[in-house]
Amino acid sequence: MRNTRPTPRSGRRRARLAAVASAAVLSLAVGALPAGAAAPPAASATAPAASATSHLDRNALRASLDAFHQAGMYGAYSSVRDGSEQWRGAAGVADIGTGRPMRPDYEHRIGSITKTFTSVAVLQQVAEGRIGLDAPIGDYLPELVPGERGRKVTVRMLLNHTSGIADYILPAFPELATDPGRALDEGRFRRMVPEELARLGLAAEPQAPRGTHSYANTNYILAGLLLEKVTGQDAEAYITRNVIRKAGLRHTYFPRSARIPGPHARMYESFYGTIEPARDYSVYDMSWAGTAGAMVSTMSDLNDFYRLLLGGKLLGAAELREMKTTVPAYEPAPGQEVAMRYGLGLYTLKMPSGGWYWGHDGGVFGAGTWALSTEDGRCQAAIGYNLMKYERFDEDGRPLPDPIGEALFGYMDGALSGAPAARAPGTSPVPQRLLAPEQLRRQGVL
Repeated sequence: MRNTRPTPRSGRRRARLAAVASAAVLSLAVGALPAGAAAPPAASATAPAASATSHLDRNALRASLDAFHQAGMYGAYSSVRDGSEQWRGAAGVADIGTGRPMRPDYEHRIGSITKTFTSVAVLQQVAEGRIGLDAPIGDYLPELVPGERGRKVTVRMLLNHTSGIADYILPAFPELATDPGRALDEGRFRRMVPEELARLGLAAEPQAPRGTHSYANTNYILAGLLLEKVTGQDAEAYITRNVIRKAGLRHTYFPRSARIPGPHARMYESFYGTIEPARDYSVYDMSWAGTAGAMVSTMSDLNDFYRLLLGGKLLGAAELREMKTTVPAYEPAPGQEVAMRYGLGLYTLKMPSGGWYWGHDGGVFGAGTWALSTEDGRCQAAIGYNLMKYERFDEDGRPLPDPIGEALFGYMDGALSGAPAARAPGTSPVPQRLLAPEQLRRQGVL
């Protein structure tokens, strides 16, 4: 194993960086699009669309996905739908040691996209009258969240991350701040229970005051414990029966062991260059993520799920309306609009070409996923990839140019807008939630 312990000077910088990054290890969405993000993507000189009623340009999608791989991503697979038309593709390798190619039907760890499923389950109970969205969480979990916090934090605040509760990731993996490779290796087969994760987050120092959006996985561990309290069932079993099966998803599940039973790629973690070469963590006990991020799925299943959800097939109109009631996901720079707003386990994001889309993203050690949909549920794009935290920083902690992230945004934006492109000119997208400059400065990295 390579010694990843840094020198004293770089150690302080990397420790700060790791602390920021680890707090968002389950989520890979952009925290704040840069000023140039509204620039349209480059035109794609490729074959015409597959049919007169579809925007799917299969050749352009293929070229754009290949560009993501060529930018430095080991491998990726994707599914894109427009009405009744569907395209699935893969690029790059599933195993860098053997060269095994990617396949579009691989199963994949979807990280925080699990939150959408958990939120649907909670909102089902809201519809049944067993949970009040604006009821204090202390009414349901008084021993776990007692006192003033239990009285003032509502169920809604958990689901939209305005609870003021901290993330448990760094307390659960404290060596992420000093030796990420060792921390991840030692946690590979560690079993953690939801109550333990919740207590770690509740005891940690919040990153933002209550009422302000601050992404924390602890919120969705508490949401799972809330489900168990009101239903009398294991939360993962309840979500499986009442959300996954209701949606008819055949390759979506909570894993029962550290291994993914179906065909899948190896999943490589770089942790911003502190783990070199990137290490495979496709075998990992996901109890550390639970109802916040443990699920496995395929890209086609995710498209089916978001089409059904946004089409009103999984929730009633009132509950779906609550799910789409959003708060700003970050504080914009003066004169800029908020380009990302978070609802209840679902966000809306303005892409570089100007379109707004609904969905979620997820990231675990070695695996990233992004699923977006038009609001009417007609068009979806989902992508999974197998190299994480590939971004690099200069000696002052400033992000360096990121061709991989740029190609990722170019692909997803083009897949949804009907104009796939190898890149989106004028953008510097940052696909790590807590790498938004304002948040980095708040943490002392910049």
